[in-house]
Amino acid sequence: MKTKYAASPIGGEAMLHADSATFESRTYAKVVKRLIPFLMLCYLGAYLDRVNVGFAKLQMLSDLQFSETIYGLGAGIFFLGYFLFEVPSNVILHRVGAKRWLARIMLTWAVISACFAFVTTPTQFYVLRFLLGVAEAGFAPGVILYMTYWFPSERRAKALSMFFMAIPLAGIVGGPLSGWIMHAFHGMGDLAGWKWLFLIEALPSLCLGVAILYYLDNGIDQAHWLTDAEKALLKRNIEGDNAQKMEHMSIRSFMADRRLWLMAAIYFCVVLGQYGLTFWLPTIIRKAGVADPLWVGIYTALPYLCAIVALPLVGMSADRRRERRFHLIVPMVVAAAGFATLPLLGSVSASLVCLCIAAAGILASSSQFWALPTALLGGMSAAAGIAAVNCVANLAGFFSPAIVGWLNDLTGKSTAGLVFISATVVFGAMLVFLVPARSVNR
Repeated sequence: MKTKYAASPIGGEAMLHADSATFESRTYAKVVKRLIPFLMLCYLGAYLDRVNVGFAKLQMLSDLQFSETIYGLGAGIFFLGYFLFEVPSNVILHRVGAKRWLARIMLTWAVISACFAFVTTPTQFYVLRFLLGVAEAGFAPGVILYMTYWFPSERRAKALSMFFMAIPLAGIVGGPLSGWIMHAFHGMGDLAGWKWLFLIEALPSLCLGVAILYYLDNGIDQAHWLTDAEKALLKRNIEGDNAQKMEHMSIRSFMADRRLWLMAAIYFCVVLGQYGLTFWLPTIIRKAGVADPLWVGIYTALPYLCAIVALPLVGMSADRRRERRFHLIVPMVVAAAGFATLPLLGSVSASLVCLCIAAAGILASSSQFWALPTALLGGMSAAAGIAAVNCVANLAGFFSPAIVGWLNDLTGKSTAGLVFISATVVFGAMLVFLVPARSVNR
């Protein structure tokens, strides 16, 4: 006679939990597949239009008789426009929806970027760089805010790491592409290669700006590609995550919140290093002995290839261990070491090794930083807080090229500028120790 055994309640609960975990993982994989590649493509377009001036510089400075200081100031003025309009832009995005506002941002910056082909004076250069900053203000923090609508804190570092892979991808694609455009189109239609660079690289952003209107959803409720059960799961996780965060923030409360000022200071140091790399990378490679713009473009892709490996590895490690501080500190120190060693080397190959180390470290730092403020902020406070931190920190985008350009003109070489970048990044890494681990390690 066979004895019948009742199913274990514990075993049933375990199976139910496993099924629930599988469903949750499958749902988030679906969200990642839908959103991240498209947003990466948009940011890639944004980053190309923002930094292609670094390649145009190789021909533009001699054609227009601009000095390193004029170039550095013009490159940095972008961030003054960005600074002034970033917080209002993010608040508007939260109110009117991501779809319309991100599309507006992309369309306006594409048009302004194309106008650089017609610059003839420093004043025109400065005005267009400022207007480009105004047009693009709010895009990166807007996407970061948009991520908080879909991903809770424990899943956000990986998603942000994947999104910020657009920066090294822009370097991998944009470097060789920019070099090829300047090499192949130079003289066509009586236009210099650098003019064709601005005209051609504005086209992807123009097309993507239109595509946003048809592809993105403002939030979970509008996502027709999700089932009701998937929507319920995502909303429940976001609501639970937001319940642990500060829900309201005025300008006065931001000004009084030492934690947010601390994070703005940390990110200032990261951004200074990031744009120190971005705006001067083609120049560093040329000074190492590479003259042809095509080969300068090809060589600039190598540091970004290293970064594209580092970003997801650091992001996955941070989420798996639920540890945020040291996953920011270590990449910052690595980046500083790369910048500091670079002036000691003269060959192309040795310089590229240091640039690879610096790029992997500073770009991993950029993505990992955002796990800190997004772990603290929710609701409207996230819209204002993320933008405010990014806004203050992006002033480094003004100071970095301006100071490095001035130091290069003053000393006649790039050593002082690179040491300045390295020291600033180390200082930022030290500031991370002041962030309470219990506030962000989740």
